[in-house]
Amino acid sequence: MAVADDKDIEEGPLLGNEAKPVAAADSRRVLGLPVHVVSGAAYCVASASMVLLNKAALSSFDFNSTTSLLFFQCLVCVILVKLADLLGLVTLEPWNMKIIQTWFPVNLIFVGMIWTSFFALKNLGVPMSTVLKNLTNLFVIGGDYFFYGKSYGSAVWLTLALMMTSAVCGAATDLAFNLTGYLWQLVNCFFTAAYSLYLRGVMDRLVGMTVNKTRLDEFSMVYYNNLLSLPLLLVLIWQAGEFETLQQEPDLQNPYFLTAAIASSLLAFCISFASLWFLSSTTATTYSLVGSLNKIPVALLGLVAFDVPWSPQNLLSILVGLGAGVIFVRAKQAPSK
Repeated sequence: MAVADDKDIEEGPLLGNEAKPVAAADSRRVLGLPVHVVSGAAYCVASASMVLLNKAALSSFDFNSTTSLLFFQCLVCVILVKLADLLGLVTLEPWNMKIIQTWFPVNLIFVGMIWTSFFALKNLGVPMSTVLKNLTNLFVIGGDYFFYGKSYGSAVWLTLALMMTSAVCGAATDLAFNLTGYLWQLVNCFFTAAYSLYLRGVMDRLVGMTVNKTRLDEFSMVYYNNLLSLPLLLVLIWQAGEFETLQQEPDLQNPYFLTAAIASSLLAFCISFASLWFLSSTTATTYSLVGSLNKIPVALLGLVAFDVPWSPQNLLSILVGLGAGVIFVRAKQAPSK
């Protein structure tokens, strides 16, 4: 699921915001180590674990009620964020119908984003899913140009071309090629880019509606995104007939599946704290680079953990694509000429 401007859905239904990190250096230490090292490690571990646990829950068991699993994760997130609010750990924006009405179109895109991501991850291996997510950047950069008039240097376009080449070569050499999974992932890239692009304008419009007359904070976004997603997901569950099939799922009696499902839901909540902690102790560039670099071990772990068939050519395509993602972050940070 990240870069400072556009978070990936692989981080779960909790995230997907435009948090503004603090650029100042942080001299605090935790366990004898600089705080940015510890917070960065916590963020990477939580993010990687979330992807792998979601993949395990979706693909390693005979559980077919995919939307119901997503509903469960969103419900757990809502409960935990509200509990954190009641305990005084976070402060949520009070319920405001003007905010809800303004936010609802964003939430529709959000549901499309997290729903398609689940089906993509279910049908694709972690490495190829991770590489194909890079194509989201192409949609975002195109949207920046056409809707916001923003231009980028040649280095950005070259890295985008490298990402596309890597995705095509990866697909051509994918020994576990699954057309359904590829289509789900492409649709997910579109929703993820649409969410990022549309969110920018909505966040500006919300400034005058919040109590503090500022942008909606991350945990309020987390809470309202997941809360408003629940009725929409119920409609999707009904449409898929999961109200009847869910009761017959044998994995609901499987302690290993239940552990994976619950752990991934808890991790989605923890990622939000880890992300904020890391953002507050480092710079935007470092945060973005770490998010991109973290995809490399995630892809390799997914390759091994789920016994994905591979060839040297396919692995090279994957590594080139992931490397291009890291270069893209640096190129995007550079001023355009």
